[in-house]
Amino acid sequence: MKDVERVLDGGNDAEVQETAASAGEESSAPARAALRAARTNLLRVPFPEEFCEGAHNAVTTCLRIRAQEKVTLITDRACIAIAASMAMELDNLGCHWQGFVLEELAPRPLEGMPHEVLEDMESSDVSIFAVEVQPNELRSRMQMTDVVNRRRMRHAHMVNITPEIMMQGMRADFLAIDKLSQAVLDKVRKATYVRATTPAGTDIHAQMNPAYRWFKTSGIISTEKWGNLPGGECFTAPEEVNGVFVVDGVVGDFLCKEYGLLLDQPLTIHIEANRIVRVSSPNKKLEKDFWNYTHTDENSDRVGEFAIGTNIGVTEVIGNILQDEKFPGVHIAFGDPYGAHTGARWKSSTHIDVVGLRFNIWLGNAEGEEQIMRDGEFLIGA
Repeated sequence: MKDVERVLDGGNDAEVQETAASAGEESSAPARAALRAARTNLLRVPFPEEFCEGAHNAVTTCLRIRAQEKVTLITDRACIAIAASMAMELDNLGCHWQGFVLEELAPRPLEGMPHEVLEDMESSDVSIFAVEVQPNELRSRMQMTDVVNRRRMRHAHMVNITPEIMMQGMRADFLAIDKLSQAVLDKVRKATYVRATTPAGTDIHAQMNPAYRWFKTSGIISTEKWGNLPGGECFTAPEEVNGVFVVDGVVGDFLCKEYGLLLDQPLTIHIEANRIVRVSSPNKKLEKDFWNYTHTDENSDRVGEFAIGTNIGVTEVIGNILQDEKFPGVHIAFGDPYGAHTGARWKSSTHIDVVGLRFNIWLGNAEGEEQIMRDGEFLIGA
């Protein structure tokens, strides 16, 4: 693939980077004007033809964008070819859209979402975020999703999207996944607790809070809840989780890229009263990094999400949390509980998912238990 083409009104990449750095602070009007002139035209960025099916799925099936709507497309240099494939779909659709490359607006890691992006979102119906995250950027993403939530936008969250995901998870049959997700959702909403085990040693009991809402993010995105793409999960904030969770899949956020698949170096997390009390791993650096991340603030070690992956188009974990958390089974997250949606009334500045493999899952209430998964395979039909 050749280098991306840029629309430049004079200047070079070094000058663009210098302008971008200044834009992260109180940049002058001339600096902002120069920045706009140096902005990449996503329609001139080449991308593999194999991205087309996933991009079409995102724009037409998952987001159901209409020609009369406006879209904010946010990307970075790492994911620019993927964004370009979606830009082509948007352009073919004939809708009004605006594209942004983060490095052209502010230095990375971001201290906050650039004003130009947030301002454009204020007049958009849909937003797409296809970016490779960097450490300590959660605040900037929360600023973005605050706008999404307030304005009830349809938002596709494609954090750490890769070519592999575009050619695997994004090619899934999201209508079939939506049917299965709805079947799971109907059952979990009646459960007062969930039990889950794995051959690796996971054994957890999650008590549900009837005041907290369950959601599905099946890949069919609505104004009710923005969703990750590829989609395929049902989630809530639990009342209380106890037990042991063995992460033999992946951990999330920036740790995912550093450590990848954990099958040969699993991370074991001991949870009491919804809090992490102990972690262990053969990889001591992973153990330390995870412990430090989950002790960033007073609620970083608190289970904020309990989820069941429902993307039956994903047949194996690949070392990328964006797709791997949709892998059929249970994943939980420590930190922020997405209270605007779940109803949980506490917050955290962090949120990190952990994924295990080959789950057995039981749903229980006063009427008894029902097993809905055995060794990673669903036992319920759509």
